[in-house]
Amino acid sequence: MKYILAAYATAPVTETWQPELQARYLNGIKQLGNIRGIEHPFTGHLHPHDDQWFLENIDPGWDFVFTGVPGIMQRLGDHAAFGIASDDAIGRAEGIAFYRQMREAVLKLNQSLGRKAVDFIQLHTSPNRARAASSTASLIASLEEIQSWDWDGAQLVIEHCDAHIEGAAAEKGFLTLEEEIQAVQSVNQRCGCDIGLSINWGRSALEARSVEGPLSHLRQAREAGLLRGLMFSGVSPEETPYGAWCDTHMPPAPVFPEGHFAETSLLTAEQIAKSLEVADWRRLDFLGIKIGVRPRELNAEERVAYNRDALAALDMCTERELSGVI
Repeated sequence: MKYILAAYATAPVTETWQPELQARYLNGIKQLGNIRGIEHPFTGHLHPHDDQWFLENIDPGWDFVFTGVPGIMQRLGDHAAFGIASDDAIGRAEGIAFYRQMREAVLKLNQSLGRKAVDFIQLHTSPNRARAASSTASLIASLEEIQSWDWDGAQLVIEHCDAHIEGAAAEKGFLTLEEEIQAVQSVNQRCGCDIGLSINWGRSALEARSVEGPLSHLRQAREAGLLRGLMFSGVSPEETPYGAWCDTHMPPAPVFPEGHFAETSLLTAEQIAKSLEVADWRRLDFLGIKIGVRPRELNAEERVAYNRDALAALDMCTERELSGVI
């Protein structure tokens, strides 16, 4: 089994752009034999610092899943009404323009690699409802436009983030899964398209403050016939270097001795196995890992090791499920 790895979430953190260090890290990621490609962050350009460096340092055989979360969160800091679900006309227009820029980056990457290397575009239903109004109707209007563009073979999915819940502090505060399902079904029916959904385990657990959250979201998306992808990130209810109930992509809890994991993470081998079963993972279009690491001073090799062990944990769970052990 080969996975999508959100390698950017574990990349070295430095005050200035250090291409040699980033290349050393990425070269380590290239040695991981069980990845089919990477989840790639879009902030406004193909690469936040240097498009040409990116094109020269990726594995040309990788497949790509684009995510706009880093760029979206930056823009929300400047304009609280930014996003494709926004009821503010300017904010919604800015959200649509952001994805038009992303499309240009997708075309540039595909042209450089000489193939349709970008498989999926993950859309996100900002803004945060605690700060600006949003609705299913606004999302439907945006999706109808975005799906009409030529994405050069890439398929659109909404990645569900933790929704705004009255009385609870949200990290993202976007639309509920039920609203996203309603919008996607409406647009698919009206436009004859095939937009889907993807679930991030940690964000769904964060929203529900429970390991039942991801299972419920996976079940709902699957029953709606929309589940396309599942990315595993951890979360903890306890104060840790990753925070309590924070969207910091905590690694899994220890799965095997001497591995690079995170104590108190709710993402245990048992929860991975349960989620794989509920998701009917062999039918998914993509499956993968998205983790962050602490402390931030870890070197490039240690960061690669965390990804290696998280992927190995996922391998163990899929292999056991295939053999009937889980």
